[in-house]
Amino acid sequence: MNKIKCECGHVNPEGTVLCESCGKPIEENQHLDKNNKKKLLNMRYDGSARRSQTYNQSIIDKTWNFFSSVKVGVWLIVIALIASALGTIYPQEMYIPVNAVTRDPAIYYEAQFGLPGKIYYQLGFHNLYSSWWYMLLIALIGVSLVICSIDRVVPLHRALKLQKPKRHETFVNRQRYFSETKDASKEDINKFVNGLKKARYRIHTEDGHVLAEKGRFSRWGPYVNHIGLIIILLAAMLRMTSFMFLDEYVWVREGQQVVIPGTDNQYFIENKNFILETYDPENDERFRDALEKQNEMVPSNFQTDVIISKVTGEESGEPTLEPFIEDEIRMNHPLKFDGFTLYQQGYQLNEFSNMSFKLYRTDDEAETAIDTFTIDLTSPERTYELEDGIEIEVAQYFPDYVLDDGEPRSETNFPRNPAFVIRVNAPDLETSEVSFIGIGKNIDATGENQYKLGIVDFETHNVSGLTVRKDYTLPLFGIGAAIFMIGVIQGMYWQHRRVWIHPKNNDVLIAAHTNKNWFGIKRDIETALKDTDLKMVIDQQDEDEDEEI
Repeated sequence: MNKIKCECGHVNPEGTVLCESCGKPIEENQHLDKNNKKKLLNMRYDGSARRSQTYNQSIIDKTWNFFSSVKVGVWLIVIALIASALGTIYPQEMYIPVNAVTRDPAIYYEAQFGLPGKIYYQLGFHNLYSSWWYMLLIALIGVSLVICSIDRVVPLHRALKLQKPKRHETFVNRQRYFSETKDASKEDINKFVNGLKKARYRIHTEDGHVLAEKGRFSRWGPYVNHIGLIIILLAAMLRMTSFMFLDEYVWVREGQQVVIPGTDNQYFIENKNFILETYDPENDERFRDALEKQNEMVPSNFQTDVIISKVTGEESGEPTLEPFIEDEIRMNHPLKFDGFTLYQQGYQLNEFSNMSFKLYRTDDEAETAIDTFTIDLTSPERTYELEDGIEIEVAQYFPDYVLDDGEPRSETNFPRNPAFVIRVNAPDLETSEVSFIGIGKNIDATGENQYKLGIVDFETHNVSGLTVRKDYTLPLFGIGAAIFMIGVIQGMYWQHRRVWIHPKNNDVLIAAHTNKNWFGIKRDIETALKDTDLKMVIDQQDEDEDEEI
């Protein structure tokens, strides 16, 4: 690494624009901050060397320089914002309604939204926020923020650490606010310094040179912002891991006990009872008008009374469960346990539990049952053995039967409209007889069947839909947002103001710089110069612009 030695004796790192000690411009590097064509000095990072402006040889240098560019970072954020907005046009796959005709995204988007929905699905926007390219985009923004911050915070730290009252005359007279007073008295200079002290400036002196400074900490505001943003991006990426974030859905029938998804089979939930309460427009005057307009029942409460059990061991291959919570889960009143939260999300009323059938001879007008059998609709058996050696075979089962272009199919896996293709095997039959039976349907496949089926009874139950959620990333989002706001306040409401008093024989030079609010620092100087004969600083920016023109 080449070092640059200033005439003051200070050795500066390669790429330095202004000497770190005295501030004298280093002529060969003035093009880096575009000072060579201007009268005023570019005071960004006080001319300290930045890696991105110094090295551009290796692939590492080029990669570093690419991501250290603010323009690159802004474009990455703009692309992420546009992509995020596109992802909100239609619901994401995980938010397809549970009561949708189908939750298969390949069918749902086209069926629900037509051609735009099909394109939306085929381009992968249906699962945008967990897609690899979106995560890569977020990671690139994080990389840009980190490199951008390091590339600037290191020279800024060096610049702020090496603040010195004694500066080269060139550094002083090329500041934006500058004045020169001939034959200045020490009494006037002392009055000016005391005035700056009253304005809460910190005074540093060296060989008669004075540096008055305040608000230095505000320079760190943008980098505090970056830390907050990096934490937020990190939280967003951790949300893609099952360890930090879980969002599952489970249906639990009344009386049923099932494992809670996402808990590694360590917790079970039992649905003791499901309760649905609705508003009564006749007895509730508050919402009567609105309820009458709805023309349908409006739930006022739906809740599930549950028992949560924890696996404590295993016996004969079956888990041993120990109930440890018995509570109710109501709309807007979730149940929390061991980092998990259960939300009441949906319900299904009067879902079929089982159906009982009888078998009788077709020519029996009294339809006297030869035998009966019951099918558990949540777990139907393949065959059922009846009297007289007759066997019933469930050839096809449609839990939620619909007829689609003449072909039977099931819209969902839930037994809402069960139908069956049944084969009857009997000793007096040469071949099996096929029947189709369901709610309001009893079809003889050939019209010559000797045996016929009939529905004699059925049972129903209610089903509760629960969302299982675990989210350890929310505190990180909160911390990141808080740090971001601290950085915003730090950088917006304070300014780093500096005033240099530079003796020159019997004269005195006054220069000032701030990173923002030039009117404020001018007012500070004007107040401090009151009752002195020192000249008020003038704004040299206008002269600089005139020279450029």
